[in-house]
Amino acid sequence: MSDAKPTLPSNRSPAELVESDIRERGYLPELLKGFWITASKFLRNIATDHDANPNVMEREGVNSVVTIQYPEEKVAYPAGYRGLHRLVPRADGKPRCVACYMCATVCPAQCIHIVAGEYEHEDSATASRVIEKYPVRFEIDELRCIVCGLCVDACPKDAIRMDTYRHTPSGYERKDFVYGIDALLTGDPVSHATDPWYHRGGSEAPAHQHLEKHVRAERSAAGEATTQRSGDGTLAAGAANPATKSVAALPHGRKPNPAS
Repeated sequence: MSDAKPTLPSNRSPAELVESDIRERGYLPELLKGFWITASKFLRNIATDHDANPNVMEREGVNSVVTIQYPEEKVAYPAGYRGLHRLVPRADGKPRCVACYMCATVCPAQCIHIVAGEYEHEDSATASRVIEKYPVRFEIDELRCIVCGLCVDACPKDAIRMDTYRHTPSGYERKDFVYGIDALLTGDPVSHATDPWYHRGGSEAPAHQHLEKHVRAERSAAGEATTQRSGDGTLAAGAANPATKSVAALPHGRKPNPAS
């Protein structure tokens, strides 16, 4: 074992160390010192105005308060923030939702409850005649919600969004966190060029024959025309060329045999 004695700091003598140790063991001097520091900062922060810059690291002035004074002060949420849900309205004020249950099905927390209804065929709104179904009840339990955003991704009609930039407010009872259509149907109406009510007047089957994408590709590969020859030798729209074999009934992914 080494007999070397511990070295003392060069700027403090043994007498100063003994005096400091006695003062610290007394507690009262150090307690009064800490109380004075706390009281001076408290009175200074109360008597002076603080900088309201949301970036607390860039605040200036003698006031040392760095906390956000919510709700008077709020931090701007980032662009990808998933806020409180909202049902997106159409131009006529009705929800874009078609009660397809896709959001309720994909929800991992099972917090969405939908009851579907049907529009009348004589409805004056073209959009309602085309859509047919609508939500009689649409409820979201915000306490069960895990804010994953899967309901927004699953919706085929852009009928539900989380772009409110608001978080769920506080409440005293559980029922206060179950939001219905009246609370969710907010925000500006949204329209898309692909909305079916811009292209159809009702829910009746279209006059043209609808072919799946793979069927159209197979017909194109086989050289089949989708028109029929008229009397002057040209092809008129609406029928298939009888000189080629139809492949509409072929199974998905199967190509016609060129030899047949």
